[in-house]
Amino acid sequence: MKVLVINGSPHLHGCTDRALREVEQTLAAQGIETVRINAGNKDIRGCIGCNFCREHGRCVFNDLVNETAPQFAEADGMVVGSPVYYAGANGQLLAFLDRLFYSTSGLFDKTMKVGASVISSRRAGSTSAFDEINKYFTICSMPVVSSTYWNEVHGFTAQDVESDLEGLQTMRNLGRNMAFLLRGIELARKESGVPAQERAYFTNFHTEG
Repeated sequence: MKVLVINGSPHLHGCTDRALREVEQTLAAQGIETVRINAGNKDIRGCIGCNFCREHGRCVFNDLVNETAPQFAEADGMVVGSPVYYAGANGQLLAFLDRLFYSTSGLFDKTMKVGASVISSRRAGSTSAFDEINKYFTICSMPVVSSTYWNEVHGFTAQDVESDLEGLQTMRNLGRNMAFLLRGIELARKESGVPAQERAYFTNFHTEG
């Protein structure tokens, strides 16, 4: 099994990276492969709603989003990490996620791929950024992995995070819970497949005339 790990921080060896490494090490100990993608330090523009992807199966902007799409298709789960900026996630990360999830919506089914968000902050704003990222998973029938606290670490530097013993503990518990959920879903998938997803209705209150 494989988990795609997205680092949404522009600082490749900062607080977010330290938290993600704790998760990765725990997943590795559980026999789960991880693949790291650094998105926060890339020049990534936002979605323009052109629907090029609907016809061509890829985003009109040929960058890290298109490079990541095949790996997302192959992965059994995803961990997305972000620092907190003004009580929200990094804007480049959100642009990346907007386009990745939208441009692949017709390419492969994300049902029962497992998702988790990991947040780093100096002091506050972490839970709103946490909710922001989790919404990408919950719109796609992706189970969200929890831990023994909200999935966050605190510190201004990676060295500070080393002192956040509860935060690192939370990351390890997150990794174990994710491995457990991945294995459980894999067993159920082999036995009965994934749950059917109804797509017949698309509520739109616009009326002509």
